[in-house]
Amino acid sequence: MAPDPERSLAGKTALVTGAGRGLGRAFAERLARLGANVAIHGMREEGPAEYGEGTTLTAVAQEVAAHHGVRTLRLLGDLTRSDDIDRVVGESEAMLGPIDILVHNAGGDIAAGGGKPDPNDAVGIKVEDVRAVIDRNLISTILVCQAVARGMMTRRTGRIVTIGSVAAFKGRTNGAIYATAKAGVTHYTRCLADQLRAYDITVNCIAPGDTRTGRFLGTRSVDPGRLADGGTLDRIATIDEVARLIEVFAGPLGAFVSGQVLRVDGGSQAWPA
Repeated sequence: MAPDPERSLAGKTALVTGAGRGLGRAFAERLARLGANVAIHGMREEGPAEYGEGTTLTAVAQEVAAHHGVRTLRLLGDLTRSDDIDRVVGESEAMLGPIDILVHNAGGDIAAGGGKPDPNDAVGIKVEDVRAVIDRNLISTILVCQAVARGMMTRRTGRIVTIGSVAAFKGRTNGAIYATAKAGVTHYTRCLADQLRAYDITVNCIAPGDTRTGRFLGTRSVDPGRLADGGTLDRIATIDEVARLIEVFAGPLGAFVSGQVLRVDGGSQAWPA
């Protein structure tokens, strides 16, 4: 019997970090729909409830499993800590099998004490907040990718997808530290892709613009005109418009695509990366 093209990732194991809500959950849902078993990581058990996108991380894992007929695993951990990363990766592989797909979505500037939307301007952010934003975005990306890539290198196969931001490509009055961290993620992704070519491991980055997550809509004043469902690209992306790109980088279409950073912003930044 020919394999079901709609279940092209059947038998694969994916680890999605920051998967309790927003884009992270949408990435996990997409991979599960394609048949992958998914380890669903979050930093806080109650994280999905913070912006009205769910109740608990445990409930999210249960709902994804029930809806898509796959196995899931709920994992808590602070991915700026090496011991937590080792535990998250170890438990994922012990329960679901070797990690074939990593989507490192955890990050954001919510860790900074200044609050949203822009706690990290170029000159006003506190030292501890600088470290928090850099740690949550760039350092966690490096450490998690290192931990997962080691196993992939042994097996000589794998897919790694990091989540960047269009903020990385343009100077900003506010959000400077976040933008700097995401620029680091962009370049680290390209460097890692070059390093892992010989192991048949692809490494790519999805860089969203403004997206209609619960956190985004709950922390900003949004022009209603930018919430149009279509008819213009001058609008805020839906979660699905970003999340569907994971199928390219994690699925069969992406087998020979590596070292790429794909901006998903309706063309608001139309110049070379």
